[in-house]
Amino acid sequence: MRAVVGRIGRPQGVRGEVTVEVRTDAPEERFSPGARLFPVGRAGLPGTLTVRSRRWQGGRLVVALAGVEDRTAAEGLRGAVLEAEVDPGVVADDEYHDLALIGMTVRDPDGAEVGVVAEVLHLPGQDLLAVRRPEGAELLVPFVRAIVPQVDLERRRIVVDLPPGLAELA
Repeated sequence: MRAVVGRIGRPQGVRGEVTVEVRTDAPEERFSPGARLFPVGRAGLPGTLTVRSRRWQGGRLVVALAGVEDRTAAEGLRGAVLEAEVDPGVVADDEYHDLALIGMTVRDPDGAEVGVVAEVLHLPGQDLLAVRRPEGAELLVPFVRAIVPQVDLERRRIVVDLPPGLAELA
């Protein structure tokens, strides 16, 4: 299974290095030399990128990728989301792979269906569950314990305790 591990930012220097917005708790593993990454997000991206080297500079991860030799090539990757192959069984408590959540039924605490998870959005402030309502509207639910108290992977069900007015925003 593939999971999002980062997003390519601006080029760093003139030799093709890029900054990476890290979206994994294991950057040393996911961005180790030789690691294979899969860029997604728009047409024209290469199918696979291989990490040549990585370093931290001022709190930012800077990565050199095989085949990306200059600033122009690095600029062409800007904004691409990076995915990596992950073992779906290896996650910490209270962490979930996006693909495990997509398609799960969302219910309120009384058991009434709210919708189905269509997508997991990773925003700078927090993650959101994009829930497709039965009538077709989309509801964005902050993926925080106060609002999402239960995720049952075996039963493919998520319980949400929506604050007053949130459901009406859909």
